[in-house]
Amino acid sequence: MTETLKFQIEGMTCGGCSGRVKGVLESNSNVESATVSHENNIGTVITNGQISASELVKIIEQTGYSAAISSSS
Repeated sequence: MTETLKFQIEGMTCGGCSGRVKGVLESNSNVESATVSHENNIGTVITNGQISASELVKIIEQTGYSAAISSSS
């Protein structure tokens, strides 16, 4: 069962930043797709339901940006 998670991501300043976060998220086998906007400081991640939001926050933070869970559905 897929799950859609939204995150507030701080520290991105350009398209390269959002591209880096998107790439790192999508390299995880439990992530089906990700969209990241540096303009809005938002990331939306669709998972296979096998990874928690807190694990995704850690992944984002390991790329050098701060992240917080915004919502899930």
